[in-house]
Amino acid sequence: METIALLGTGTMGAGMAGRLLGAGYPLTVWNRNAERAASLVERGARLASSPNDAARGADVVIAMVADDDASRTIWLGESGALAAAQPGTLIIESSTLTPTWIAELAAKASAQGCVFLDAPVTGSRAQAESGELRFLVGGDESTLDRARGVLGVMGRATVHVGPTGSGALLKLINNFLAAAQSASFVEAIALMEKSGLNLDLALPVLLEGAPGSPMLRVLSQRILTRDATVHFSVALMRKDLSYVMDVGDRCGVPLEMAATARQSFQRAVGHGLADRDIWMIIEPLRS
Repeated sequence: METIALLGTGTMGAGMAGRLLGAGYPLTVWNRNAERAASLVERGARLASSPNDAARGADVVIAMVADDDASRTIWLGESGALAAAQPGTLIIESSTLTPTWIAELAAKASAQGCVFLDAPVTGSRAQAESGELRFLVGGDESTLDRARGVLGVMGRATVHVGPTGSGALLKLINNFLAAAQSASFVEAIALMEKSGLNLDLALPVLLEGAPGSPMLRVLSQRILTRDATVHFSVALMRKDLSYVMDVGDRCGVPLEMAATARQSFQRAVGHGLADRDIWMIIEPLRS
């Protein structure tokens, strides 16, 4: 089986790594905070001392980190993975990043003799752990064919959406719509709470009617149960909204709804909720 290195074992990366280990792949992992990779090491993964160490000798290198800056550091930094990647190595960047950075990274990978896919995912913690992610892939079809076995272990579907950068762009658009739904939904709930409506009666009307969506049904359960689990953090959604707004500006499409939604997430960050789950953007409205 191909030897795999996975860079970033946070909320999503840990679940992806667990799937690869369960399928029997030889796996090396690296995380900025090594303690977060301890459970994977107990299951048989090798813990690398740096991204460079992780990539050395790997057939496939996968990254799942927070943003452009983190991605640039793990690939091109002083101990970056790309310098250690052998020609022919398959590079898969699954983080939610800007198409601009993806294009630059793809060019660097090609210059190194590697093949590259941008393959961000839809889904969250539960889907990563159960292998139910959906990969949105940008890149060459032949490169994707090589990657299908590995991606199939971690996800239920792989969608080839176009050339390099297409996956990154579609993922940002996906998260923009999710954020806009979330921001309007929490305002609706806060209004119902403060106006005295019975939530038990009112929420089903929204969730089972035209406004309802899988996103809102999941969010409503987390709000009602005050689920402390972090599936997707406030700070990361704010970052994604900033990224998609930049793309919109370059394309001449002012994303006004994204700007409005970002205000909700920025307000939550100002209340010290940056690392909490996205449903927590309702809390400043309750005060």
